[in-house]
Amino acid sequence: LAYAIGVAEPISLYINTFETGKISESRIEELVRENFDMRPTGIISQLNLKRPIYKKTAAYGHFGRNEPEFTWERTDKAETLKKAAGL
Repeated sequence: LAYAIGVAEPISLYINTFETGKISESRIEELVRENFDMRPTGIISQLNLKRPIYKKTAAYGHFGRNEPEFTWERTDKAETLKKAAGL
């Protein structure tokens, strides 16, 4: 995911399934762009990042955690993406 200064939408989205994908990487990119608001404001809104969670994320890492504050671990769009991909 790459951004340019002054451009809200990402200029690049790189997908690499290491040849394990059931659909093409270009189709995965299309699905991501269609189903996620990748603008910085969209990410902040979607993950509800304007709240005091950063002290908690600083301890024990911020990936693989089940607490509700860690919104980036949700898989709430999985079924929508699976259906859109025809899987």
